[in-house]
Amino acid sequence: MISSLSGYNRLMQNKFFPYIALAIGVSTLSLSAMFVRWAEAPGPIVGFYRLLISSILLTPLFIRQQKKLEPIDKKYLIFPLLGGIFTAFDFAFWNSSLKFTTAANSTLLGNTSPLWVALFAFFVLREKLRGIFWLGLVVALTGALLVMGSDFLHHPTLGLGDLMASTAAVFYASYQLITQRGRKHIDPLRYMWLVGLSATAGMFIMNLVLGNSFTGYPAQTWVIFFVTAVVSQMIGYLAISYALGHLPASVVSPTLIGQPILTTILAIPMLDEIPNTTQWIGGAIALAGIYIVNQSHLQTQEEIPNA
Repeated sequence: MISSLSGYNRLMQNKFFPYIALAIGVSTLSLSAMFVRWAEAPGPIVGFYRLLISSILLTPLFIRQQKKLEPIDKKYLIFPLLGGIFTAFDFAFWNSSLKFTTAANSTLLGNTSPLWVALFAFFVLREKLRGIFWLGLVVALTGALLVMGSDFLHHPTLGLGDLMASTAAVFYASYQLITQRGRKHIDPLRYMWLVGLSATAGMFIMNLVLGNSFTGYPAQTWVIFFVTAVVSQMIGYLAISYALGHLPASVVSPTLIGQPILTTILAIPMLDEIPNTTQWIGGAIALAGIYIVNQSHLQTQEEIPNA
């Protein structure tokens, strides 16, 4: 009887834990925009401390993992190094975009990375894409243009934040592409730590070039630096990594597209940002297009035989 209960409990854990982790990951990442907005500091500084603090906190786990597993082959270190550089640019542009546009716009446009990943696969890797992909691309771009057009007409910065968020999506797509290869040779925890180390160094240099101060911020902002490092970076990314290890990409990827929706909903009470009708419609169209693109690309990947 006890053995049966134990087996049942393990089954339930195996069945539900990955979905719980996925929900936690999406929820915590959806809060990222709020933290950047609440911090009385430049976007690149928020990104720097988010990466620095999380890397420091993960160091004991990294050391433990180093002792348990075989050393990482030096020739594979190029992947987390490049992944960190792409992450640094992603954070710099995306965090900065939140100073010039709404959290909803920034998060939506920052999550158009599946479009860029698929286009890279088509033009560079010569992957064949289904006709449904091109339909999804047109739908996604139409929705994004509605969102950006509305912002261009109503925001004094004339869409600067939207442009920054879209640029961040290109770097995020680059991170995904390089990580797809790097994760074949390095375990998730050590890969994440190495990416964080590289990204921290990159953001440090960026902030020096931009002339941003690393000190002199109010106590509340330092608390936000710590919270975003723990909640968005550590919990968010580790939860998503866990889910990816136990659920198919066809489940995880479409769920991640829900992040802009949750951010938009949370921004209403937390930031007092209420999207106008055009933004709601454009956002819904863009998400539908991203979903179609994402599903089409996943199906193409499944059809490609393993080398």
